[in-house]
Amino acid sequence: MAAPGRVAVRADWPEPRCGPRDVLVAVSRVAVCGSDLAVLHGERPVPRVPWVLGHEAMGTVVAVGADVRGRQVGERVVIEPNFPCLRCPSCLAGATAGCGSRRILGINEPGVLAERVAVPAPFAWPVPAGVSDEDAVCIEPLAVALTAVRRGGVRPGQHCLVVGAGSQGLLVSLAVLHAGGIPYVADPQPGRVDLAVRIGARRAADDAERFPVVAETSGVPEAFEAAVERTAPGGQVIVVGQSTTAARLATFTVVQRRLTISGCLIYDHPAGFARTIAALDGDDLRPGRVLAARFPLDAAADAFAAAPTVAGKSWISLP
Repeated sequence: MAAPGRVAVRADWPEPRCGPRDVLVAVSRVAVCGSDLAVLHGERPVPRVPWVLGHEAMGTVVAVGADVRGRQVGERVVIEPNFPCLRCPSCLAGATAGCGSRRILGINEPGVLAERVAVPAPFAWPVPAGVSDEDAVCIEPLAVALTAVRRGGVRPGQHCLVVGAGSQGLLVSLAVLHAGGIPYVADPQPGRVDLAVRIGARRAADDAERFPVVAETSGVPEAFEAAVERTAPGGQVIVVGQSTTAARLATFTVVQRRLTISGCLIYDHPAGFARTIAALDGDDLRPGRVLAARFPLDAAADAFAAAPTVAGKSWISLP
């Protein structure tokens, strides 16, 4: 990011240093996420500008630090972009998503949209041989989706409404299917709903129908309001999308319908990534199906410009 709202590709960025506990990764795939757009447009402040964007990436190990064991040069890895301190009360309780000192690539640490990045070795996860590069680059947002659905307690055969069919909503739909549930999708963009149907979801055609589990993935305040309204009595609202704009919610509705509202922030280390990679290695999830618009590195600005409207996820391939 050369300036708020402007993406530029630079050839003079400093080469990363591979520390003794790091691996150096040659990045080959980077996917664009809504939080990247929030950084780009100044909605999430970063330490300085210019700034390296991106946090969803996979690539190949090209160097291994002297103290690293279990990682090899030439190994395909996916990067877990959230580095908890592992010392605070939240981390010691296993809830690393709540770490107040969490280092986040692309947010408070330089991101992964670069030819090479240095990453602490435990956060560079080997990709199983049967998992494609396109599926691998979706592991991080899929970990978010699987964690949210797991927290929502979706049961086999249970109907679940997914509000928002952006890339995260599509992956939540896949996570509902993985849990044995039946996802229904609502989104104002027909192309997004069509893609959701192609990967196994159903259209939420009846606006009056209420669901035992509703996942709000868009971060739009009005969508959150609609999600609460469409939750059945005794049901659960899983909140994945984020907004700093307040939504209108009457506590009368929550109390009278006995609703449970759960905020779902990323995943915990190391369980979140471990479960997601195991699920990919043993099931027909194929999250790469949500990838839609591919751009080369020199057209990275176009990838970010297309992301808000494309049906599916924009992504960037590096040479």
